[in-house]
Amino acid sequence: MKKFVIAAFAATLSLAGAAVAFAADAPKVGVVVKIGGIPWFNAMEAGIKEQGQKLGVDAFMVGPTSSDPALQVRAIEDLIAQGVKVIGVVPNDSKVLEPVLTKAQAAGIKVITHESPAQKGADWNFELASSKGFGEAHGKLLAEQMGGKGEYAVFVGSLTVPLHNAWADAAIAYIKANYPDMTLVGERYGVAEDVDKSRSTALDLIAAHPNLKGFLAFGSQGPIGAGRAVEERRKTGEIFVLGPFSPGQGAKLIKSGAISGGFMWNPKQAGEVFVTLADRLIKGESVKEGDDIPGLGVIKPEGNDIIVDQLLPINKDTVDDLAAMGL
Repeated sequence: MKKFVIAAFAATLSLAGAAVAFAADAPKVGVVVKIGGIPWFNAMEAGIKEQGQKLGVDAFMVGPTSSDPALQVRAIEDLIAQGVKVIGVVPNDSKVLEPVLTKAQAAGIKVITHESPAQKGADWNFELASSKGFGEAHGKLLAEQMGGKGEYAVFVGSLTVPLHNAWADAAIAYIKANYPDMTLVGERYGVAEDVDKSRSTALDLIAAHPNLKGFLAFGSQGPIGAGRAVEERRKTGEIFVLGPFSPGQGAKLIKSGAISGGFMWNPKQAGEVFVTLADRLIKGESVKEGDDIPGLGVIKPEGNDIIVDQLLPINKDTVDDLAAMGL
């Protein structure tokens, strides 16, 4: 019995040592997101970690405490110093990040971005929804909810987030071309990555514009904040809120009608794609037209952008199932 216990203990030590050696040898991939601690990026982190374990990659997420682009720069500088093999980023400001991403490339680090088409300093950028398709889908849905008439406001994560503003451009252009009786209030408001700012801005706009009938909020916290404002002002059914958000976070609001709906892609899937692409780059495998890449399908790159349309509708019928997926 003693010999058996000693042998088993030795085997356990051997396995533990092998695991430590594997972890030490595994290539590192760090993904810097817009802000940590919110459901959207929590789901993305789960995808990053699970796919890293599956592919034998030491993949992890860095979530800044606010959406200040300077914090992303600092996080990327730290990853460069660590000597990671690949850096992934969901940029808050594409231009601010250009120098530090170029610095990473000069250090031999591959760079992958998401939600930042045509990003300079990136080897590849991927999107799970095209800018035009995503924006127009929201614009059309808002127009249907509003009956094609009235004033509406647009929120984005910030005025420097490329993809949010591309969605807004597409939605506004679609509404202008097809619904001439709808009027945009102001330009757009860069508050949609902060639930409190979204709420307070929505409250101000509701007070200032009696004919306001809709909010398009591009940024995961925008619909939540605007929905809470609509609920507070007892405007449910009179003011319609649409945009991408975490189903788990917004389930009560969409069931009450304070949020009318929206579209999204799966942020967990985006996290998986970050690691899948990173693994291919580390191994020197191709990323070219016709490649079938898990999470993206058969790709057709445009420059350094890989864009596919995988929209998921968020409404009363789908929100529970999406939330059950951890989204």
